[in-house]
Amino acid sequence: MQVIRDGPARAAQALILAHGAGQGSDSPFLQWFSVELARARLPGGLSIWRFDFPYMAMAKTTNRKRPPDRATILEAAWGQAISEVRRQSPRLKRLFIGGKSMGGRIASMIADHSGVDGLVCLGYPFHPPGQPEKLRTTHLATLNTPALICQGERDAFGSRPESSGWRLADVIKFCWLADGDHNFKPRIKSGWTEEQNRVTAREAILGFVGDLPRKPG
Repeated sequence: MQVIRDGPARAAQALILAHGAGQGSDSPFLQWFSVELARARLPGGLSIWRFDFPYMAMAKTTNRKRPPDRATILEAAWGQAISEVRRQSPRLKRLFIGGKSMGGRIASMIADHSGVDGLVCLGYPFHPPGQPEKLRTTHLATLNTPALICQGERDAFGSRPESSGWRLADVIKFCWLADGDHNFKPRIKSGWTEEQNRVTAREAILGFVGDLPRKPG
């Protein structure tokens, strides 16, 4: 498993971010968060890691688009990424996982049995666009891993007005991004900018990582 690191190699804290269904670890969205979060000066240091799921790695090799792998393969890839980051992080004390859309969703499905300290999701796909009745939240109702979900207020995959009807565990916290879509981009008429929403999300993530107590043991 090839992983990409931004930030110090000997950081005490690490966050692994997985990509969404349509773009890989080199997407502008994921690169921005990786670089900007790695610049933070948290006590002990923070490193940000990225990786490609098998289907995306193959797509890059063949220069042909491929559909996402089935969930079991995606989950296995997550396990490999976690193991590799632990291997390359000799001073690691706390590990967080998450990612963009599908990447964050798969992370949420393995978090409770992966020994991680927290979960960070960037635009969680609560349901397919236009199909709010097809919720993907069953496992989120019993999640035990502390989680932060950064979500655009008008995300087509799950908006703020809809959220009152979702059954979610108390460990899940939200950072709602003003008028943001699935990529946190607001409409011009809102008076907000995509950069402002990204910065808001970045600061929320840093606060979440910095304030969360270390797991005992």
